[in-house]
Amino acid sequence: MGEFNGKVALVTGGSLGIGAAVVELLRAGGAEVAFCGREPDAVAALAERTGTAGSVTDVTDPAAVEGFVAGAVDRFGGLDIVVTSAGVQRYGTVEETSDALWAEVLDVNLKGVFLTCRAALPHLRARGGGAIVAVSSVQAYVSQQGVAAYAVSKAGINALVRSMALDHARENIRVNAVCPGSVDTPMLRWAADLYKGDATVEETVATWGRTHPLGRVARAAEVAEVVAFLAGDRASFVTGAEYRVDGGLLAVNPAALPR
Repeated sequence: MGEFNGKVALVTGGSLGIGAAVVELLRAGGAEVAFCGREPDAVAALAERTGTAGSVTDVTDPAAVEGFVAGAVDRFGGLDIVVTSAGVQRYGTVEETSDALWAEVLDVNLKGVFLTCRAALPHLRARGGGAIVAVSSVQAYVSQQGVAAYAVSKAGINALVRSMALDHARENIRVNAVCPGSVDTPMLRWAADLYKGDATVEETVATWGRTHPLGRVARAAEVAEVVAFLAGDRASFVTGAEYRVDGGLLAVNPAALPR
């Protein structure tokens, strides 16, 4: 018996990176999984490989999100687990951030969570409860330079998680956030390519990994394990929590003692 046998899960941003690792893990645990992404080829490949239901969906479009959630419920007969993993990374200070860039980041990263949960909550309630897990970031707590919109979007996710956890606790709907540090995903490698200078992407990723006490970046599957824990019955008394999966990054005091 798999941990998620008889469960129906929905994953946004599920075609690549952390989201894809979550799709694979939930499916391996026995869940029926519907996921969406923006890349048609990646969606089709993952759906075929895992036996899941993939669709190309714009998580910033209310009608598209409603259709995605309703389609999953119609196909599998209900909904028990929601994982919101759709996200984009963009760079810029407040002065450098255009209206369009601000809207893009907040719409995908934060509004997408709001729209997905708004569409999914009635279906979770109809099953007598369920679990929502939002993929946030350590940048909900601390920030790099030049990521104003991204940091705001992730802090907003954590605030939204706390609100939903309180609003829906008596309906047996648990809501939690996972806050990764650097994770080896296509998005991280895109950023590494932007900022590699004379180094290679691999060298840049390795350098970023050394800023974490464990000395490396995370694998997407490692973050997915925490997502799956929070989505499952082993976390039945966990709600409104923010789980850092950051290799010790936020435990670091940069004012190191001399050796």
